[in-house]
Amino acid sequence: MAKIWLQSPALVLSAALLSASALAQQSEPADELEAVQLYTDEALVSMFEDNRHLQQVEQIDRCQLVMDIEAQAELEQRPTYQFLYGDMLAWGVCYERDVELGLHYMRVAADQGLIQALEQLGRYYHTGTIVQQDTERAIRYLREAASLGNLAAQKRFADIMLAGNGSPYDFTHAYHWLHHAETGDRDEHQRIQQKLEQLAKLMPPSAVEKARQKLL
Repeated sequence: MAKIWLQSPALVLSAALLSASALAQQSEPADELEAVQLYTDEALVSMFEDNRHLQQVEQIDRCQLVMDIEAQAELEQRPTYQFLYGDMLAWGVCYERDVELGLHYMRVAADQGLIQALEQLGRYYHTGTIVQQDTERAIRYLREAASLGNLAAQKRFADIMLAGNGSPYDFTHAYHWLHHAETGDRDEHQRIQQKLEQLAKLMPPSAVEKARQKLL
């Protein structure tokens, strides 16, 4: 995890904002905004997984960290903040909307291996959300996220294979990832099983047997 140094401009700014907020609270009503602490990488990943990061920064924290978020993305170059900043820009959350710049920061985060950025870009290219639909690009992003254990990417990757796309190599991996996926949700388990059965019908028995192995 990237280190946050004490001399970071974002933290100096945060300290100044906190001091100003503390002074202001002495004369302001108790229901005024309380200073919001900078998110940890772990907290952001949890928000990304539940898709509540945009709601958090806009509706709950009321855009108080916009300068810190931008600084962490641009100056500290932290992948979690690059993805957050990019998604906020792409949808006009707390910033003026800039889809092109937002996608740039999402791609930078994906290039650094942030699973949530890889999965979201793959999903966007698959569905044509804020980008032109591009199945080949979707496969590239989703393949990477799926190989890192992201279940949402694994399921969508399998759906793309079932729609008639991908190579025999991709089919083998799609089956492999879902076969070894773990979930405590019975309905989810049943949906995965159905996808495995559908994939198996499109694969040679030898490929299915290979995909069931622990390692490929």
